[in-house]
Amino acid sequence: MSLGIPGLDPGLESVLVADMAKVENLLRSHIVGKYPLVIETSRHLVEAGGKRLRPLLTLLGSQFGKPGNDQVIAAAVVCELTHLATLYHDDVMDEAPLRRGVESANNRWGNTVAILTGDYLFAKTSALLADLGPEAVRIHAQTFERLVIGQIMETQGSTEGLSLLEHYTQVIADKTGSLIATSARYGAIFAGASERDIAILTEYGEKIGILFQLADDIIDIASETDESGKTPGTDLREGVPTMVTVHILESNNPEDAELKAVLSAPIHDEAVVASTLKTLRTHAAMEVSRMLLVKYADDAKTLVSELADGPAKEALISLCDAIITRTA
Repeated sequence: MSLGIPGLDPGLESVLVADMAKVENLLRSHIVGKYPLVIETSRHLVEAGGKRLRPLLTLLGSQFGKPGNDQVIAAAVVCELTHLATLYHDDVMDEAPLRRGVESANNRWGNTVAILTGDYLFAKTSALLADLGPEAVRIHAQTFERLVIGQIMETQGSTEGLSLLEHYTQVIADKTGSLIATSARYGAIFAGASERDIAILTEYGEKIGILFQLADDIIDIASETDESGKTPGTDLREGVPTMVTVHILESNNPEDAELKAVLSAPIHDEAVVASTLKTLRTHAAMEVSRMLLVKYADDAKTLVSELADGPAKEALISLCDAIITRTA
């Protein structure tokens, strides 16, 4: 199993691979029920794979305490199940035909089944949380609140008093960064790490979440479908701002006037989507977004520099580089 972290210490890699296998086993065994359709739909995205970034961060966070216990594994599954549940709902809102390189649940079974499948996964998440204790439940409730607020903020558009860039950054911090931050936080908490290390790993997780979303923004424009497993230009079709388009929408360059008009609303014409993607791929906003990507990676690396030296710390640093490499 490839963990996607370059230069990973062989000893740590062996431990992480073994623990990720436990995560996968619990993830699959926990999605059970009386009804075959429920099992089929809820396992649809689980079987499609994915990067498993959230459980990986839970396991890495646990390396700064006493890793390898059942609570760490359960917490990793909680984070991945929550993420999967939101994907079912996201695909309904986006009307996305693909997810992780396979047909989306809403495209295959319809919106109603997709939404209810997401709800079912939230229910299964709650069952695991109950066994992890009230503190885990409280943290997850706060995380889920941020997830929902981020989605609402994205849906309603720009917020009074915030620039488009500030609004967008807050959206992705809530919608993406919050759960990834909690993933690292859970790992540290259930491994008994120090309060200092828990705080560092939580903040690192949020920055990695933002970094990951910025990378996805670039990939959505730069990659082909068979490379990313998603349909390029999905955000353009939905009129959802990304870091690349926000820079253009805030531009005062007269040469961007026509492009700004196109980006200010959902694009329904596939020919226009294709031509807009072509324009964006060579636009200066792509380079600005890539520079911002590097800045967030550097900030995350600075944070973990305060952690104890060792393979886990080096892995967290290498993970920043791996996320940037995805956009190359």
